[in-house]
This record gives sequence, structure tokens and C-alpha cells, in this order.
Amino acid sequence: REQNNKAGGKMYIQDKVEEYAEEIFAKLDGGAHMYFCGLKGMMPGITDMLERVATSKGLKWSEKLEELKHKGQWHVEVY
Repeated sequence: REQNNKAGGKMYIQDKVEEYAEEIFAKLDGGAHMYFCGLKGMMPGITDMLERVATSKGLKWSEKLEELKHKGQWHVEVY
């Protein structure tokens, strides 16, 4: 069944990641990997959401993303 996001719209991956952002960022800080695979059109919404969450946590997303890439924790395969 289709789920709705907190604004009542269609549920997308970025909505679920944002819903669990505290847990996800804690896991990333602990060495977890993040994988995205699918249509390249989904990535702007995902990266915008991650930037919003990072900013709310007092982080600079561009620096956090570089750290994840440097540690080999960031994996994106889009087409």
C-alpha cells in the first residue's frame, strides 16, 4: 500500500530517511555505509533532505559528504 509522508503527500525514500535521521546519522558516525541505487532524478531530493538534516544538527553537509566519501561510506549508482 502507498504510504503518505508527514505532509500528507506521497512517501519517498527521502521522507523515510528524514524520519529516521537521528538513527541514520548515528549509524553513519559509527561507520555504516549509505547506498542509493535507482533513477538519477531521485538524488536532488535526497541530497536536499540530507543537507537540511545535517544543518539542523549543526553540521555542514558538504563537509560531512566529503568525510563519508573519503571513508568509503557513500555509494551512489544512478542512471
